[in-house]
Amino acid sequence: MTGTAQAAAFDVTAVMSAAQQKEGLEDWGPVPFCEPLAVLLDDYAGADLNEIGVHILRSGIVHSLRMRLRAQEWIRRHPGILDEVIAAPIVVVGMMRSGTTLMQRLLAADPRLHCAYGWEVVEVAPRLDHDWSGPDYRIAVSEAREARTRELAPELFAIHPMYAREPEEEIVFLSDAFLSHVPESGAHVPRYRSWIDTQDFTPAYAYLHRMLQFLQWQKRRAGITALRWVLKSPAHLGYLDALRALFPDLHVVHMHRDPRETVASGAGLNATLHAMHADTVDRHRVGAQWLQRMGWTTDRAMTVRAQWPAARVTDIAYADAVDDPIAAVALVYDAIGLPLTAEAEAAMRRWLVDRPRAPQRPPYSLQDYGLTEAQIDDRFAAYNSRFRHPRT
Repeated sequence: MTGTAQAAAFDVTAVMSAAQQKEGLEDWGPVPFCEPLAVLLDDYAGADLNEIGVHILRSGIVHSLRMRLRAQEWIRRHPGILDEVIAAPIVVVGMMRSGTTLMQRLLAADPRLHCAYGWEVVEVAPRLDHDWSGPDYRIAVSEAREARTRELAPELFAIHPMYAREPEEEIVFLSDAFLSHVPESGAHVPRYRSWIDTQDFTPAYAYLHRMLQFLQWQKRRAGITALRWVLKSPAHLGYLDALRALFPDLHVVHMHRDPRETVASGAGLNATLHAMHADTVDRHRVGAQWLQRMGWTTDRAMTVRAQWPAARVTDIAYADAVDDPIAAVALVYDAIGLPLTAEAEAAMRRWLVDRPRAPQRPPYSLQDYGLTEAQIDDRFAAYNSRFRHPRT
């Protein structure tokens, strides 16, 4: 693809118009997004992408815009959506591969807690003619997508499986707001990457809150109610202040693992995503950027946490969660003052037995990404000193 064609593909007016034409809608809603979208598209226009990468990334942005338009129309038709209260969410955070998925899905097995399922985050806003009385078509769409990913991108699915019927992280909603670290995970976008580090993420989290209200309203229509939400994303680590501003009664579950064991995995996922969109990937650059991002994120989390009451956070070691998952979950219930009922524990134990087994992950090492254990230890010295104590 020529540079001119790539630039045209990521023209902001053309992309926004494509979404409006596909949906037959024009109202974007009140949450601002145009500036981050423009910065991102400008970087994509000059990025080292192949034709498949241009198609995938442009299609993803158009889909995000279509969901925004469609969600806004649902809210216009049903303004009571914005009256939904997202009370006292439990937010699971931690570096990638630190046990955040295990903890989120254990908690979400409790029928008293809401979560966002894979099929819900893929298409948060159903078609406007959606029939609420029958099976939700989005489940089948998401299952077909899962099957395609397994077949066409097995390495990606092995590193980061996304199941239609399992709880999923809500980072998709931050990505849909175009203020997130998702774009840098799949392409070299240096201007956008540095620009977002200076931005207020309040609009992204406002959009996240709005989508949770919308999902809660949808669940209520289906007769599903719960006491509180279980949220999860490693991305939240860098924005705990923005989260607490929207959810002042939140409780954070912070998962901890040796960064030597987590950084290479994150770099591997990013390199796999880059390879889906470009013909050549500088793995050392990907490694350096991921180390910087994880260090930046962890530093921000430590700064914010230093200002919070200790009761707001439950710290759990990855090894403890793997050794005795129910005991680890019990710590969270004790902290939030919610009884761990026999029904909830039984549901968690069933999930541990029945949960989907991810394919074998490809081997990876720090050296593959130009990193050393000494670099990791040096960058995360303060984190390791504060949070990673010898087990007793």
